[in-house]
Amino acid sequence: MSEMLKIDNIRKVFNPGTINEKVALDGVNLTLEEGEFVTVIGGNGAGKSTTLNAVAGVWPVDSGKIYIGGDDVTKLSEHRRAQYLGRVFQDPMTGTATTMSIEENMAIAARRGKARGLSWGITKAEREKYREMLATLNLGLEDRLTSKVGLLSGGQRQAITLLMASIQKPKLLLLDEHTAALDPKTAAKVLEISDKIIAENHLTAMMVTHNMRDAIAHGNRLIMMHEGKVILNIAGEEKKKLTVQDLLAQFEKVSGEEFANDKALLS
Repeated sequence: MSEMLKIDNIRKVFNPGTINEKVALDGVNLTLEEGEFVTVIGGNGAGKSTTLNAVAGVWPVDSGKIYIGGDDVTKLSEHRRAQYLGRVFQDPMTGTATTMSIEENMAIAARRGKARGLSWGITKAEREKYREMLATLNLGLEDRLTSKVGLLSGGQRQAITLLMASIQKPKLLLLDEHTAALDPKTAAKVLEISDKIIAENHLTAMMVTHNMRDAIAHGNRLIMMHEGKVILNIAGEEKKKLTVQDLLAQFEKVSGEEFANDKALLS
């Protein structure tokens, strides 16, 4: 198996030298093998989303290296890194163009980085492909290709964003609390769709979540962060047998303090 993501000792300090100085990432090391699906959990300010943003190139790290598919992307801008990545954000409004139709959104995602823009129109073959992809979601969206995305519910939008993020089979799929804004039933459905898309496309994925149950139930490895460091890394059989109580106990043992985030326990 080859390494799809390697995070090598990255550090990030916000507002250095000021009264608001915050060490967000304090020597983070993490490797994802091809096809791994890792869930990342931690309290507020633990460094979960900061790590994801570092990988995506939202801002430069202060030190350390980031490799995607063996390429050193540490110095690449967010725009240049986009070719490696699929991303789904917390806000269902972020990943789609709301005034455009479902099929137009999917065509933009499919043609990203290619010379052929939307001006050529959508071919019958493309439309059929999008219809088939949408049908796998079981949300009835395959019959609404020309509907404006802005008219859809948050869960429907996130499902379409997942399809769009994976349509070009990125080297790495980043899911940043992508179900946090949804009601529990819809969140469960979107997580089920996420599992399906990752498995069927053999994607390597990293999902940040506040919800311990979700972190345990999904993916094949669980990472827990605290104060800008990875403090737990649980995989295989051990992860399958995990309970929320186990995870809390391990957190307290490693960090020497209680897990202070009620939201993580709610589900």
